[in-house]
Amino acid sequence: MKDFLESKAGRQLAQVAAVAMLLLVGCIAYDDLLMRLVQSVSAGKANLIIIVLIVAGLASFAYSVLRILDMRDEMMHRRKAFDAADHIATHDHLTKLPNRYAFDRFVLHPDEKLQDADEDIGPQTATVFSIDLDGFKKVNDLLGHQGGDILLKEVSRRICALAEYECVFRFGGDEFVAVARNLSPEKEELFAQLLIHSVSRPVRIGTLLTEVGASVGYARLPDHGSSLEEVCHRSDVALYEAKSRGHNQYSLFQPEMQEKVSERAKLEGDLRRAIDEGRIEPFYQPLINLRTGELCGFEALARWNKDGVFVSPQHFIAVAEETGLITTLFEQLLSKACRDAQLWPVTLSLSFNVSPVQMEDRLLASRVLHILQQTGLPSSRLEIEITENALVDDPDLAAATIEQFHAAGIQVALDDFGTGYSSLAQLARFKFDKIKIDKSFVSSFTHNEKNAKIIDAVLGLSRSLNLKTTVEGIEENAQLAYFMGQGCDIGQGYIFGKAMPQAEVVGFVEDRKRALSA
Repeated sequence: MKDFLESKAGRQLAQVAAVAMLLLVGCIAYDDLLMRLVQSVSAGKANLIIIVLIVAGLASFAYSVLRILDMRDEMMHRRKAFDAADHIATHDHLTKLPNRYAFDRFVLHPDEKLQDADEDIGPQTATVFSIDLDGFKKVNDLLGHQGGDILLKEVSRRICALAEYECVFRFGGDEFVAVARNLSPEKEELFAQLLIHSVSRPVRIGTLLTEVGASVGYARLPDHGSSLEEVCHRSDVALYEAKSRGHNQYSLFQPEMQEKVSERAKLEGDLRRAIDEGRIEPFYQPLINLRTGELCGFEALARWNKDGVFVSPQHFIAVAEETGLITTLFEQLLSKACRDAQLWPVTLSLSFNVSPVQMEDRLLASRVLHILQQTGLPSSRLEIEITENALVDDPDLAAATIEQFHAAGIQVALDDFGTGYSSLAQLARFKFDKIKIDKSFVSSFTHNEKNAKIIDAVLGLSRSLNLKTTVEGIEENAQLAYFMGQGCDIGQGYIFGKAMPQAEVVGFVEDRKRALSA
């Protein structure tokens, strides 16, 4: 009751009641005047009760009018608040563009410009362009979130300069969608090219000039779907295809792309289950000391036996990297490999690969050291292999991670040397213990003079830097003889043995010992 009396409605009721009381007292004080008025209306039969009812009725009417006016104001305030909340919910706070929720509403109630048809110009079409920025994370890391925000606002402005504002959406992060109408196939392609050209132009942020690329996928209504929602999904599929081709690429949806995405989605689901169930295991390929012929260690390679068929690591490792499963898979395989290595002779080392995606993990060294502590494998027996491409995105972080490995006593090898961003600056900046020559050079050096000269240069470089060399992919006796003659340190390839499960490692070690003794 107290809350009601303190509210606006309670105060209005009190005010109306007070006025009614004053009116009633006044009526009683001027009884003769009022009685004459009542008598003229009620033929002289009115009494004090009628006077009270009349006053109460007038008071109720006045109170009702006040409440109706208040309700109207309240409805207007609520409507404004709802509109403001709706705008916040359906628009991106940074770029002020409509967001994914606005697009869902746009799909349910398309703009009249997209659904009206004029018989004179034929049926209307709509093209959905999905746009994803290439290299935005690198800019965000370099300039911070504030610099990244400036870049996103500039990109959204450029996209809106090409398309209608109400038909441009930001779906979150660095993903945008633009809807255009009545474009011919030639103009659709031109529009995609203009989007890439416009977005990829340098942007000045403070005193720095920075730039990002763009990948564009697009699909057309009604050719690729019966609704904008379906066409948007098709444009996402085309975007995935464009990104797989590299930076600043565009792609029109094709039916076979859907099949490719469906297969990948199935592979992703199977991979998640395989990781959860621990069905991906390390196999071990022998590493041979070319100077003595002795076995010096094994390289762990991921193997997935899926329904009796081995899935290529190139397929499922790439999916694991894209979906964020690589860290879990890495920890599982490294833990298993370290436990297996505990059963080997203490003279044998374990080599383990780290993907470029993992080199962006600031906790990578800590994860490795934690696994070594859990399994009890000495850090001196572990060698981490890092590809050249893993050093490019964040050189400072890569240098710090490598330094942490060395501080812990872990050896670091530069893997697949010569196939990525090879440069003497990398060898000068990063401290490596070993260089691994990629098998692509080994397989063709006997009949490819250029590859032979590259191998000679790498071997000379490694000797001058006092680095050991591992040669991958040795499969023929002629290759083996050549690299032994060149003074290479370690050999790896089918000529020595294929990757094998742990159950076969002990037997291989014993066979190798007997062969050397013989």
